[in-house]
Amino acid sequence: MQAAALSDHGPATYSNAGQSVVKVLPTWPGYGRPGFGAPDGTAPEGSGFFLHPGLGAAQTDFVVTAAHVVSRAERIEISDHEGRRVDASLIALDEARDIALLKAEVSGQGITLTSRQAPPVGLHACAIGNPFGLGHSFSCGVVSATGRKAGFQAIEDFIQTDAAINPGMSGGALVDAKGQLIGLINAIYTKEADIDAGVNFAISSDLLLKGLARLSKAFCSQTGEGMLTPCP
Repeated sequence: MQAAALSDHGPATYSNAGQSVVKVLPTWPGYGRPGFGAPDGTAPEGSGFFLHPGLGAAQTDFVVTAAHVVSRAERIEISDHEGRRVDASLIALDEARDIALLKAEVSGQGITLTSRQAPPVGLHACAIGNPFGLGHSFSCGVVSATGRKAGFQAIEDFIQTDAAINPGMSGGALVDAKGQLIGLINAIYTKEADIDAGVNFAISSDLLLKGLARLSKAFCSQTGEGMLTPCP
């Protein structure tokens, strides 16, 4: 009974990870209609999470999100779990893996990562994001498969989950029962409507970290400054 209890998600899961997740509010050029309750001129909202360079739960102003949420943005804002809304700058973009790194004008608690190894199928998995622009939402299921390739990006290593994921949650966090990151929410698979069908995908933490390392190396070569870590 004790082992089963340790594997179950619950309020502590959200408490540990929820404060690291933010709403990402991009303004796209020529976008004249509100998206999912957003102000006029603002594209459909997305999600993101604070990620500390040390990959631990320390204060940081770096935010990771999905590249497709912000790649066309003229302006980016974030709104944290306390409702603070501030500007954020796009620091680096990896469209091949669909990863973007932002720097916000406010700090938040960095999310904690699990092992870079693929999580076991059947592991409790919870999605935290901003569905339809409604604000922080929490839904849970299990890891359905790992190492998936769905043809969405040039470089893929997806964790498949049945945790409910809907538009606006791209860039959010897929976490284990302890609230530790196992993936970056990326896409849903459906042929009829843009709604959750129980076949949802998150970029694995291993591919996420590889992408961030690549971005950091490129940033160093272009600017001579460190991004997530000091330049070698």
